[in-house]
Amino acid sequence: MNRINVLVVDDEEAFAANLSKLLSRRGYNTVTADNGSAAIRMIEENPFDVVVLDLRMPGLGGIETLREMKKKRPETQVIILTGHGTVDSAMDGIGLGAFDYAMKPILIKDLQEKIDQAYERKRIEEERLRAFVDGITEKT
Repeated sequence: MNRINVLVVDDEEAFAANLSKLLSRRGYNTVTADNGSAAIRMIEENPFDVVVLDLRMPGLGGIETLREMKKKRPETQVIILTGHGTVDSAMDGIGLGAFDYAMKPILIKDLQEKIDQAYERKRIEEERLRAFVDGITEKT
């Protein structure tokens, strides 16, 4: 099985580093970004499977970052993680294509479960797209 590539985006660098370390120990390939602009640059250069995205960040906030990520890599699944957010702001994220949201603090096993579910959705969507493209190719 391929290891899941996860980008952790949070302006609290210690939090992002600790979360990345915990996920790495559990078999995920993890990278961190400390702001939305850096995350967008990274996603342009690397095909991440799942992004764990803080909602409230200075500069480019989580919702704006999500919007840009989905334009650039719509297949990447995004989990919004927030300590301050309201259900309304998280639901805005879902409306823009986020896979799910969670409130800080979150148990690592609960986040793992969400990441695994997000990865499974990405895999299924990619399979459907391949089948669709193969179907079109066979007809031409």
